[in-house]
Amino acid sequence: MVLDNEEIIRIKNLKKVFQVPLKEGEGLLSSVKQLFNRKYVTVTAIDSIDLSINKGEIMALIGPNGSGKSTTIKVLTGTLFPTRGYVNVSGYTPWVDRKYYVKKIGVVTGQRSQLIWDLPPIDTFVFNREVYKIKKENYNKTLSDFTELLNLHEIIKRPVRQLSLGERMKCELVCALLHEPEIVYLDEPTIGLDLNAKTAIHKFIKQINEDKKTTFILTTHDLDDVETLCENITIINKGSIVYRDSLNNLKKLVSNKRIINLTFSVESKKEVFAGYEILDWKPLSTKIKVNLNLKNMQETLSDILRAVPCTDITIESAGIEDIISQIYTW
Repeated sequence: MVLDNEEIIRIKNLKKVFQVPLKEGEGLLSSVKQLFNRKYVTVTAIDSIDLSINKGEIMALIGPNGSGKSTTIKVLTGTLFPTRGYVNVSGYTPWVDRKYYVKKIGVVTGQRSQLIWDLPPIDTFVFNREVYKIKKENYNKTLSDFTELLNLHEIIKRPVRQLSLGERMKCELVCALLHEPEIVYLDEPTIGLDLNAKTAIHKFIKQINEDKKTTFILTTHDLDDVETLCENITIINKGSIVYRDSLNNLKKLVSNKRIINLTFSVESKKEVFAGYEILDWKPLSTKIKVNLNLKNMQETLSDILRAVPCTDITIESAGIEDIISQIYTW
């Protein structure tokens, strides 16, 4: 199967099944018995995924913990081979052509580091130059550009142990991008960062994407990353894709949803709001979600005020977090 001109990643019928040891009982005796009569349970981490990603795209791959997104990334980076399925990334099968394929990709995670703790980042950059056999003139220009974009002039000369989390993450990005990969996998790149560091990293990623047409695959639980960086979003749950579309179309799903906070002058009964989605209920206050496609706001408020006297009403738009949490249940 050949990739289309616009595609850089194509996944077909991808599945990954693990056999996980199942321990029965507890204590030393149980552990010894396991050596001779081990039982397993089958866990399906990825279940028949089909997906294509275009060159130059910044795509978010999100889902709850245990949804299968990290397993998918491991297959795409070649560190894990699937039970079955077809994967073509920039003309390579990741787990088969790993020796040549790794030169085409960069990987950044918020949990693991490429940097050497007691050495300054510049030493790791030089090491990567040798590993990836980057021409010196290309290396010097790329490092100069990145240093300017991320304001790393003094940072890269200090030992990694003396850097803040945000400074280290900026240097991690440089490590992953020095060899100018076609695809970069970002796994929770802004976890634990303050607003200034996140903003700088967002700006850098967007700049590299625009200048070099680098494809970024982003996994995150931070929806600010998604809204700032991504045009397209893929939501995975229980090993299957439950949503794949543009972020704008996802926002349209919440554009007609409103959350109403109500405070009552007398105690109300929950049955009064049986026709609404109740997010929180107390006898003297409640929070409900309404769909304006079914009934406009004026009619909704009129119905509520006829049913129960209110002392305070506030209305807010439903956030993208709300619709994503609903999609997780699909």
